[in-house]
Formats: sequence, C-alpha cells, structure tokens
Amino acid sequence: MDDIVVQFPVEKKGLRPLSLIKEIWREITFGVGMWGTLRPLVAALAAAVPLLFLGQHFNRKHRRAMDWTLLQIPLALTVVLWVALWAYSIFDAWRDATKMVASKK
Repeated sequence: MDDIVVQFPVEKKGLRPLSLIKEIWREITFGVGMWGTLRPLVAALAAAVPLLFLGQHFNRKHRRAMDWTLLQIPLALTVVLWVALWAYSIFDAWRDATKMVASKK
C-alpha cells in the first residue's frame, strides 16, 4: 500500500518591524487610537476653564452646558456650591468623553 504524503508550504513568519510597532501602538492606546486616548483629557482640561463649561460643549452636550451656565448664577452667591458644580463639570466632561470613545470602539 502506498502512503500519500501531503506537504504544506511553510511560510516564513519573520518579525516585521512595522507590524510590531503597530501592535505596540494598539496596546498603548487600548485600540482607540491617539485621539480616543486623549479625548477625555482634552474634555477635562476644557471643563477646567471656570464659568464657561467648555468641556460639555466639547462633548456636544450644549443643552447641559447652557443649563449649568444658568444654574451657576444663583450658586455664585454661595461660593462653595459653585465650586462643587465647577468640579463636577470637569468630572462629567471626562466621563462623557470616555463613554463616547468606548462606544466608538
């Protein structure tokens, strides 16, 4: 009885520098790219500008930004509450940007 021998071509899988760099970049940026990685930081920095709520505008939450702008007028009478609203706006801008990036992944 004759044996049938099947040979598969052997591909040389060398380590290509470009694919290695690409994979390292994906791991660093968690697969969302450079802008996806920096978006929450930019939103938080924009929200850190007092009185304007730019982080919410950056995240396209214009209605929320306008509501908070109107809300800060009576809160300005009590500085502690105004500072709390300002600090929360920074957190909210960061959280919304993170959600936007996660939903696009």
